[in-house]
Amino acid sequence: MKTSKPIRVLIADDHPLLRSGIAAVLTSDPHFTVVAEAEDGHSAVEQFEQHRPDITLMDLQMPGLNGVEATQAIRQINPRALIIILTTFNGDVQVTRSLRAGASGYILKNLARTDLCDYLISIHAGQRLLPPQVARSLASSFHAESLSKREVEVLRLVAAGNSNQKVGVELGLREDTIKAHMKAILLKLDARDRTHAVTIALRRGYWES
Repeated sequence: MKTSKPIRVLIADDHPLLRSGIAAVLTSDPHFTVVAEAEDGHSAVEQFEQHRPDITLMDLQMPGLNGVEATQAIRQINPRALIIILTTFNGDVQVTRSLRAGASGYILKNLARTDLCDYLISIHAGQRLLPPQVARSLASSFHAESLSKREVEVLRLVAAGNSNQKVGVELGLREDTIKAHMKAILLKLDARDRTHAVTIALRRGYWES
């Protein structure tokens, strides 16, 4: 598949070696030209506004604005902007947040060199694709209930080894309230116990370990 002119790409990632590696892959392919790089979410928005790339590769976890927040900001500048989330994580919660923010795609950082280029070309051509492993993760959790913001806060504190009492002190809630939250969390995640709930939440991408 050929394009009439190179696809202009902005790479946003807080790891310099990863940015340079992706840039090297893309610049070696005549279909692409890297117009800018950004080391955090705020810089990504600024670089987008300055260069107006055809595609923005956006890391999910960055200092300042994260990838989802930066995607939302860029889509306010240009509602048609093509943004692809670039991450090591394929949890369904992160995928859903990214797509709701306006991302056109979501790819894993271990994608092979040729697959990356083909994927970007397909997105630029108007397709909306998810890698198979990401799509499977999304499909497997389609009917699962989502945790509320408060439930995620409770479970993150539990994951840090805190008792219900300590979690309650931290959040300014009664211990009975924390117990009720944990009961709801176990039910929503279909978890056997607290440890299993934390494992499921990490796998689904409520936060990264």
